[in-house]
Amino acid sequence: VQLQASGGGLVQAGGSLRLSCAASGSIFSIRSMGWYRQVPEKTREMVAVVLSGGNTDYADSVKGRFTISRDNAENTVYLQMNSLKSEDTAVYYCYVVVVRGGHYGHWGQGTLVTVSS
Repeated sequence: VQLQASGGGLVQAGGSLRLSCAASGSIFSIRSMGWYRQVPEKTREMVAVVLSGGNTDYADSVKGRFTISRDNAENTVYLQMNSLKSEDTAVYYCYVVVVRGGHYGHWGQGTLVTVSS
C-alpha cells in the first residue's frame, strides 16, 4: 500500500489549508483513514480519524476548526484545516488501516504545515 500526501505549506495564523492523502496498491478494503501530527521531541498525536462507516473522531485541540472527510471511491482522505494557529505547526502524517486478512496500518510520508503568527 502506498500513500501519497499533499497540501502542506506555509500559512498565516487564521488561514486555511487542505491536506489530502491518496492510498493505492493492494487494498481490499479500508477500515479507517486518519491524520496524525508530530513536532520535534514530542510524540506523534492523533488529529482526526474517519472510520469506514463515516464516524469521525477529533483531537480536542482541533474540534470546530478541522474537518476530516474521505472519498471511498478514490481511497482518499482529506483534512480541511481552518482558523489555523501557530501551535498547529507540525509534520502531518496520514495513516490508513486496511483489511487484508487482518488489519494493517500504513503511514504516509508526512507533509509539513507551518503556521506563522
